[in-house]
Amino acid sequence: MGEVKHVSIDTPIEEILNILEEDAGLIIDNFLSSESVNLIKDDLRPYLNVTRNGQDEFTGFETKRVGALMARSKTCQDLALNPLINQMVDGFLKPHCESYQLHFTSAIQIGPGESSQILHRDRGLWGGYIPRRIETQFSTVWAINDFTKENGATQVVPGSHKWDKNRQPLPEEIAYAEMKAGSVFIYTGSVLHGGGTNTTDESRLGVFLHYAPGWLRQEENQYLSCPPEVAKTFSPELRSLIGYSKGGYVLGFFSDPRDEEGKLESVSPEKLFGESKDKYENLTSPENLVKGSTKQ
Repeated sequence: MGEVKHVSIDTPIEEILNILEEDAGLIIDNFLSSESVNLIKDDLRPYLNVTRNGQDEFTGFETKRVGALMARSKTCQDLALNPLINQMVDGFLKPHCESYQLHFTSAIQIGPGESSQILHRDRGLWGGYIPRRIETQFSTVWAINDFTKENGATQVVPGSHKWDKNRQPLPEEIAYAEMKAGSVFIYTGSVLHGGGTNTTDESRLGVFLHYAPGWLRQEENQYLSCPPEVAKTFSPELRSLIGYSKGGYVLGFFSDPRDEEGKLESVSPEKLFGESKDKYENLTSPENLVKGSTKQ
């Protein structure tokens, strides 16, 4: 059977990125305190109690999914902004973008009797148009209870990000992201993976927070999941992370149709919340902008 490497929270970021380069997935053990795990359970319980199971094989007939986690859980906000995780995202995605964004948030609860999900690559949601040499996603799955092979731990095929797209894994090449509550499974958008089979009588709960380059469409529309009246309660850092900021010199500006004084015309989204911050506001060199428009 394949194996997912486990590391400790004090493992150097360079070593973690090297493992991602080689395997496209790893687990950091015991990242969160039991207090943080319990807070997340408390935050999510009311929504999981009323959410229906999935309606097809991919989303899972015995699986519940709750989104808009930035609007629903302060503890999940803290996970998304975790400095160590964001240093890893910097190292992994920044070679392909000027800035990155929170791309997807979901609490996924795999219930008893759920069958395994088809193995897939998350980058496929963009239709296969992006060259494979560009990594599109840095993904985290936070274990809110223990993940075991029996209760639906995520299936993953280490190294499959380097395979031909049509190659299918042998059974012995499939690994399982088994980990204790509070640990985090990190994987890329190019590795084959999928939810596991739950043969127990208990549910398996994970919090999924994924990051992508700022120039890509988000899987979860954060501007509807966290509209301005909700986002105004967030920290500037969180608002920027979910997309209320520009991803480049003119990428993501807005104009307020209600503005009759010209104060919010072709400006960065930060201005909507009274912030003066806009790192792209002053273009120092048009020549450098043009030169940087084509990457090798």
